[in-house]
Amino acid sequence: MPATVLDGKALAQATEAQLRQRVDALQARSGGPPPHLATILVGDDPASATYVRMKTNACQRIGLESAALQLPQQTTTPELLTQIETLAQNPAIHGILLQHPVPSQIDERCCFDAIPPAKDVDGVTCTGFGRMAMGQPAYGSATPRGIMRLLHHHAVPLAGQHAVIVGRSAILGKPMAMMLLAANATVTLCHSHTKDLPDQIRRADILVGALGKPQFIRADWVKDGAVVIDAGYHPGGVGDIELPPLIDRVSAYTPVPGGVGPMTINTLIMQTLEAGEHALA
Repeated sequence: MPATVLDGKALAQATEAQLRQRVDALQARSGGPPPHLATILVGDDPASATYVRMKTNACQRIGLESAALQLPQQTTTPELLTQIETLAQNPAIHGILLQHPVPSQIDERCCFDAIPPAKDVDGVTCTGFGRMAMGQPAYGSATPRGIMRLLHHHAVPLAGQHAVIVGRSAILGKPMAMMLLAANATVTLCHSHTKDLPDQIRRADILVGALGKPQFIRADWVKDGAVVIDAGYHPGGVGDIELPPLIDRVSAYTPVPGGVGPMTINTLIMQTLEAGEHALA
């Protein structure tokens, strides 16, 4: 049986029509402007600027308002915190996105945690992570929640499955582990100090590549019939997993590009809409 293509682009496009209807319904009830996402970009990294532009365009497609704030490369932590505080106190702003990564002189964790949980639509705060991990209401980290939505849409079985995640970042690997655990998967979280990494990966019913190194995970490390989720994207259109040799022997996979990336952006705008619905209800 051919592998199922976990097409994030198609699901995101289909979801946008539903989100647009929710925006229209919310405006009809509230009589005011639509929910508003504020994005903060520090510096002039071209890739980060592209990501912010894609998120702004996604907001426009479903009728959300968005404002992009670009700060100089030399911005300090106190200066960035001042900007976040201004947005946090503005009732017209429903979601705040601080584009990752920020320049090295900035304490990124401190700035993430300055975002109020009610406006943490990218799911980056310690408070949001803790609430999510404990099964309490919170906005999930956008990429892991997008992956979970993709898996649920395609009815991929999770309960009782052995999920192996390669990568332990605060906004991808760690929240991904908690979300899969909440779905009753048995989770192994691997990282740079994991011994016998290929053997750990060969045990995976569900494999998530989230380490940020192009094609680091080799095809012969992956068992037949696995579900392969590649959260990486690198120049040349490759991810963290050596995907082409796997397509004919796994049960499902995310293409690169077109798999995880569109669901990340779609989840961000969905959570911005949710924040607006809560604020304007």
